Amino acid sequence: MNINKLEAVVEAILFTMGEAVEIERLAAAVEHDEDTVRRIIRSMMTRYDQEDRGIHLIELDGSFQLCTKPEMYEYLIKIAHIPKKHVLTDVLLETLSIIAYKQPITRLEVEKIRGVSCDHAVNKLVEYGLIYEVGRLDAPGRPILFGTTEEFLRYFGIESLDDLPILNQETIEDFREEAEKEVMYEFEKGGDTDGNIL
Repeated sequence: MNINKLEAVVEAILFTMGEAVEIERLAAAVEHDEDTVRRIIRSMMTRYDQEDRGIHLIELDGSFQLCTKPEMYEYLIKIAHIPKKHVLTDVLLETLSIIAYKQPITRLEVEKIRGVSCDHAVNKLVEYGLIYEVGRLDAPGRPILFGTTEEFLRYFGIESLDDLPILNQETIEDFREEAEKEVMYEFEKGGDTDGNIL
């Protein structure tokens, strides 16, 4: 199979799947080694990134996906339904940040870091597809361990968790201070730490 045919096959697979496909699966499908397939994909990425193309290839933690370029969004919404954009509040972002950096992590461990209950935040992040249950801790009650999803990488435009910025102790303390302010605000409003009216 020549290079052009290989590219066409990879393109067809990624287009049809509509989601990220692992390099191992792509290599097995085209019956070539992973390095060759990776080189082919990198070449395709360069061509797709040119201005006259409406799609591009993204890498998500060793997997690849065909996506519409963000600058095409304004044209897409004229013909397609407007996709639901999830709003990430400060509480959700803080909770998500802790999970991203400390995964796999239990809800209780997140609450210890934030200093407040995070049931609502964790449930919302699961609903939005940004975190998921990766397993259970081998401890009494077998609490659920959470980790980030491929959608998390896509949402923030990063290839892997290695691309996350390095957190310093000052940032962690800022999280704690924000959580404490949130508790005081909710208490003064007459609600609990999840924003529910008492």
